[in-house]
Amino acid sequence: MRDQEPPQPPGPPGPSGPEREEHYRLADFLRRYREDILSDWERALRTRHPESLPDACLLRDHMPEFLDRLADAAEQAQGEQPPRVPDFIPGEHGLQRLELGFEPGEVALEYGLLRHCILRRMERSGHWPGLVELELLDETIDQGIISAITYYAHMRERMLQALERVSQAALESEDLDTFLPRLLKVLMETAVAVDGASILLREGERLRLRAAVGLGAKQALAQGVSIPLDQGLTGKVVAERQPRSVRSVATHPQMSYEPLRELGLRAVYSVPLQQGELLVGVAHMASRTVFDFSESDKLLFRAMVTRATGFIVQAELAERERLIRAEAQHSLAQLDTLLKASPVGIAFLDQELRYLRINETLADIHGHPVEFHRGKHVRDVVPGWVAELYVPLFRRILETGQPVSNHEFISHGRDCKGPPRYWLGNYYPVRAESGEVLGLGCVVVDITPQKEVEAELRRSAELREQLIGVLGHDLRNPLNAISASAFLLQRTEDLSEGAVRAVERIRKSAARMARMLNDILDFARSSVGGGLPVLREWVNLHDIARGALEELQVTHPGRRLELEVQGDGWGWWDADRLAQVVGNLLSNALHHGRPDTPVRVEVREAGSEVLLSVHNEGAPIPDELLATLFQPFRRGTTGKAATRSVGLGLYIVRQVARAHGGEVEVRSLAGEGTTFTVHLPRGTVPVPPV
Repeated sequence: MRDQEPPQPPGPPGPSGPEREEHYRLADFLRRYREDILSDWERALRTRHPESLPDACLLRDHMPEFLDRLADAAEQAQGEQPPRVPDFIPGEHGLQRLELGFEPGEVALEYGLLRHCILRRMERSGHWPGLVELELLDETIDQGIISAITYYAHMRERMLQALERVSQAALESEDLDTFLPRLLKVLMETAVAVDGASILLREGERLRLRAAVGLGAKQALAQGVSIPLDQGLTGKVVAERQPRSVRSVATHPQMSYEPLRELGLRAVYSVPLQQGELLVGVAHMASRTVFDFSESDKLLFRAMVTRATGFIVQAELAERERLIRAEAQHSLAQLDTLLKASPVGIAFLDQELRYLRINETLADIHGHPVEFHRGKHVRDVVPGWVAELYVPLFRRILETGQPVSNHEFISHGRDCKGPPRYWLGNYYPVRAESGEVLGLGCVVVDITPQKEVEAELRRSAELREQLIGVLGHDLRNPLNAISASAFLLQRTEDLSEGAVRAVERIRKSAARMARMLNDILDFARSSVGGGLPVLREWVNLHDIARGALEELQVTHPGRRLELEVQGDGWGWWDADRLAQVVGNLLSNALHHGRPDTPVRVEVREAGSEVLLSVHNEGAPIPDELLATLFQPFRRGTTGKAATRSVGLGLYIVRQVARAHGGEVEVRSLAGEGTTFTVHLPRGTVPVPPV
């Protein structure tokens, strides 16, 4: 059963009868069934080639125009004279099929299927043209086949030659700066209409000119052209990732680059350089002789650029690899120099704890040369008991990523009979930029000199403390004799006034010397015994402060001493030690305070502790002295304090406070004076020794 056809449209005016139907039947048929024929043809192609084909628009390509030209030729046919074959030669159809990768036989098949679809559609519609029109149909399709295949073969040969030259240029080039000019030179020699060409490669968010030949090349290269990705025609090509052709370049609004206008270019064709989704750059070819490039020149340019893109990507990767390798070699050379010259032992191990690098310092500790270590496991280098100690440590560092610092050990040389050497080891994970642990680093420092200095200082300190203790005890007896003799002389009735004053000076000097000796002995005890001993009892700090203040008031009758007490002052403390604290702080305040201002002592309750404060007016303590104020043997550099103290008063104050579980602090500001505050926890009932 045939398809039902719609009514025939009326033909153009002219002869009537059989002559008219014979002359115009093919033309009317082709125009009327044009889309049906194309659909039948596309369906037949997809049936023959179920594999992937381009979309319908690209697949039809020049076929609609071919049918229109055939209809025009059939309409002009007259009488029995053979009609003239249409001028339209679809060579570009073969060109497009060449770019899509079709073979010549597939191109011929397309035209054969087109003929078949036209004849089948005639059969279904019941319309048959005359013999002359059928001859025209066959002749035109045959000519289309010949033209497409001839153009295909010619262009394919031209393309193969150009691509071979591109490949040859790539093989003969060592880098991009050599290859890209050769590529553009091949293009200039292959396409006659090309007067200039350039290639811009992507660098971040910009495109930089890397090669140019022909018109304006020297000027552009000298200027080092670099443009943003979204600028002008190049930006359009980048955004759309499609080739673009521009006519009348000198007046085109997107071609704002002034040198291009000065060159008088007529046509520019631009192609993106892509590898997958990666934009590599943009290539341009230009002409000032034609307004547009031929399809064959465009295809050739696209093919050459596509072939070159792969080499460009490979060359860029090779260049980056070369730079990275050179940088790595430079870094390794620096590392080797550092390892060789460093007095510090350094080694690097991989994740399997095999030595990658080691310097002579650390190799000497192990008792083997540097070459012996490379590639060997830790267990193959160090003694067994050392490996049992360090291998678990190293594995824990690799697993947790946590370094181990300040690990001390001793070595005795290669024969294990030499003098001991002391080392400080630091072991840390070596990480990649991603944070992955790649191995282990070891840094070993020789601390033998420091150990020797520490031992010498320790011996000196012990000797000094022993000497201080001996002197302190041995000087007590003659000092007590001086004090007792002065006391007896003072009671003699026939002493002159001058003698009385002399005896009083002797007593005061002896008392001051006694305090100094007490401080020295307390320092010796705190240094050797780890702190001052305290004998706790239930005492009242109010009474202790009052007694110390009255005692100093006798020896300083011209100074005003004030006492203020608040709250509960009882606690479990050593009364003698707290009296020593109050006395030392008062003596310090009297020596450093202004003579015309009072020294104020305050004892106040503060919850679970009692605060003792001693305040004096005067110049503030310099900032540079505050950091060392409570260290031993620190004295004032000017004034009476420099001659009346050995620099242990404030040190003893802090030691007593800490022995009671408390602390001492100082506040010294201009305009406010200086205040020392001792924090004393009340303590608990002392437990008697068993």
